[in-house]
Amino acid sequence: MNKEDFFIKQFNKASKIIGDDGAVIDGFVYSNDAFFENIHFKKEWFSLKQIARKAMLVNISDAIAMNAKPKYALLTVAIPKEYSKKEIKELSLGFLEVAKEYDLEIIGGDTISNTKLDISITIISKTKKPKLRSGIKKDDYLCFTGTLGSCKKDLETLLNGGAISSSSKFIEPKLNAKFFYEVSKYINASMDISDGLFFELERMSKRSKKGFEFLYEIPKEVGCSGEEYELLFSFSPKYKEKIETIAKKYKVQLNIFAKAIDGKFKCDCKNHHFD
Repeated sequence: MNKEDFFIKQFNKASKIIGDDGAVIDGFVYSNDAFFENIHFKKEWFSLKQIARKAMLVNISDAIAMNAKPKYALLTVAIPKEYSKKEIKELSLGFLEVAKEYDLEIIGGDTISNTKLDISITIISKTKKPKLRSGIKKDDYLCFTGTLGSCKKDLETLLNGGAISSSSKFIEPKLNAKFFYEVSKYINASMDISDGLFFELERMSKRSKKGFEFLYEIPKEVGCSGEEYELLFSFSPKYKEKIETIAKKYKVQLNIFAKAIDGKFKCDCKNHHFD
């Protein structure tokens, strides 16, 4: 049983807004993600600045995938008692750097003492035309940006005591905001790839009530690789050349891998959140 989906279903009757990377209300998108020590990261893998940067970026990724521009952030940070002022300043610098890069304002939140570093961030974004998971139309192409699989490999290396490059996407996700905002007018449905391509396809399948005919085989180690934060989206074949032209402009790699059909898609990857 997928306990994550089971838990979320308990709230579906109370709200019809739940089900996308963020909640769309009156032109605003509200999204929230947690970034907890020993769940999403181990302290020895990152500097404090890198931890804060990734925590911000994975939240901003949700906003981008919904065609929303981040405006405000609320931070909840549980900080170990033993952290020095220098360490707290380094952590703060990571949050502030990303906020400046994406022109958003940190407007508040909460801080508490804890035995480990836990971070929860709410991003408030603005959008005129949100892109949802439910917009896939029959015969749409399915596409993801960049390459997949490296984050799973890098995580396994870290778990086995090895070292990875500081430029790894596992350390800092590479977001394609400018590309997606420009291409969004041609997109029918989208989300980011946080839990793995196959997990996200199942979510889109459920929301759009569509299945997928794969154009080529995608290995399980690629399709099940989480923490990628690449964009996953669908579009009509008639816009293929326009989308490819915009991708070339921003040097974004496109991977058109499937076509939407009647039916449903089921993921058989191991759940990342609950064993």
